[in-house]
Amino acid sequence: MNGFAAYMSRKLVRLALLVVMASMLAFTLVANSPIDPVTAYLGIDRMQISQEQEQLIAERWGLHKPAPERYLLWAKNALSGDLGQSLAYNEPVATVIAKRFTTSLWLMASAWLLSGIIGFALGVLAGLYNGSWLDRCIRLYAYTLAATPTFWMGLVLLACFSVALGWTPICCATPPGVSLEEATLWERISHLLLPAATLSIIGIAQIALHTREKMIDAMHSDYALFAMAQGESRVGVALRHALRNIALPAVTLQFASLGELFGGSVLAEQVFSYPGLGRATVEAGIRGDVPLLLGIALFSTLFVFTGNAIADLLYRSLDPRIRIGAQEAS
Repeated sequence: MNGFAAYMSRKLVRLALLVVMASMLAFTLVANSPIDPVTAYLGIDRMQISQEQEQLIAERWGLHKPAPERYLLWAKNALSGDLGQSLAYNEPVATVIAKRFTTSLWLMASAWLLSGIIGFALGVLAGLYNGSWLDRCIRLYAYTLAATPTFWMGLVLLACFSVALGWTPICCATPPGVSLEEATLWERISHLLLPAATLSIIGIAQIALHTREKMIDAMHSDYALFAMAQGESRVGVALRHALRNIALPAVTLQFASLGELFGGSVLAEQVFSYPGLGRATVEAGIRGDVPLLLGIALFSTLFVFTGNAIADLLYRSLDPRIRIGAQEAS
């Protein structure tokens, strides 16, 4: 077995263990939560049904069985591709996740790109002009936003641009009464602006600070000092030599931040009532929708793992030192 095949085998084993542990933890937390799924599903109609009818609903959903038995049954069905039926949306869990993730994908992709590009540019400028007023301004901006909660930033943008100025829609992914299929491209973009800006502004801080440190190291390296001794300007050294060396760590860090992006989208979608996967997660938690919560936990685990795996593969393929070190370790 060659090095890459062994590396991928180890990755798949870790993924399988991670999925099992994440699903068991999510099931345990949901099973021990104080929310009764039947009561959460019926809502105000709960007072109108008898104990026998409530028992029938519980038996139909399998809630009368012990928790370990329910988990094993769910795991068996999940292995065959059946994640169960969502109690909150009355649809198969796989269908709910597919629909909601399609909506969230626009939000997360635009925020991911904007935070990566702007954060990298700010980090390059701060590192290039280390100690200047520009560097101090960028660091102040980054340190302040790194400690800023996502929901608070969303509320501030909502109050400024939607309530006070009226420039952007106040909620949702489309105008009221218009489905995603009927909405025009501009309508969808206008509803996407504030949630994407919220996630981007928060995500810029991490990539900017990381890129700044790498840029400072690159500008003090031997090859940079040699180039400047030959008459090359600082900007010329940065563009011709340093950018290539700091781009790879920035890209891998951006892929590795998919987990934080997913968590941030849950809060942003809740603030803006954006009907994505994050809002579905909150609805599932409030209404005790165990199958949907487990399905989302499984999907988010695969999503974050994929991002980290892409970051590792990029490092292995583009940096020979990582690949050789891994081969020597194995």
